[in-house]
Amino acid sequence: MTRIERTFKNLKKKGEKALVVYLTAGDPDLLTTEALIPALAAAGVDILEIGVPFSDPTADGPVIQAASLRAIKNGATLTGILGMIARIRPACEIPIVLFGYYNPIFIFGCETFTQSARAAGVDGVLIVDLPPEEAAELRQYTDRAAIAFIPLVAPTTSDARIRQISAKAQGFLYYISVTGVTGTAKPNVEDIRRDMARIRKACNLPVAVGFGIATPEQAAEIAPHADGVVVGSAIVRMLEENAGRPDLIPLVSSFAGKIKRALLNSVRT
Repeated sequence: MTRIERTFKNLKKKGEKALVVYLTAGDPDLLTTEALIPALAAAGVDILEIGVPFSDPTADGPVIQAASLRAIKNGATLTGILGMIARIRPACEIPIVLFGYYNPIFIFGCETFTQSARAAGVDGVLIVDLPPEEAAELRQYTDRAAIAFIPLVAPTTSDARIRQISAKAQGFLYYISVTGVTGTAKPNVEDIRRDMARIRKACNLPVAVGFGIATPEQAAEIAPHADGVVVGSAIVRMLEENAGRPDLIPLVSSFAGKIKRALLNSVRT
């Protein structure tokens, strides 16, 4: 059983929902990202999405776009990110999903990337611009390495397309709660409830809801309809606004802890 599978199984057994947090690796610098990972795990974060900086992040809103550019200027590379994950692995078992775009992986080489990611302790990949029809080049390696290929489903995805995506999905399904890019709109809970009912008919995997969830209150409102919630832009914005503060890591991990407590309260009431 993989770390992702074990995490969702244990949470379901306890009647809890997963908190998935996104970080742009290398923003404000790679050492801060490395220090944040165990701090967030200790604060109650269940799964981490580690964003690989890319110069043309078309699915991301202005907050994460700016973070990617800062990280690139600071010298963050895929090689450096995998090295960082390898360093934290002996002391931190939190599931890690690499979130990003296909170009850096293609340049790295799919087989070499998979071997390096496996050795580092990566649990999954979420490649936003690699649809299932074009994923075989990468998945021929990641499937054998037990690195989950996690797909996206949007409000505009048809029932037939959901079934097609779910048939080959691994780890969990990432449901984009709003049309558009990350962090630019507030999700509608009724729309999420409706779409989750459609997704449940086609997919037995856990479903995490992301895009636009920025507060503990929002997370608690959405949690009853999903298996997990994803918080990204709010964390990235906090890192940007407080960069240079000596208490940056406890500040961010404390915020994540508040969201986790809100999720716990949402299933206990």
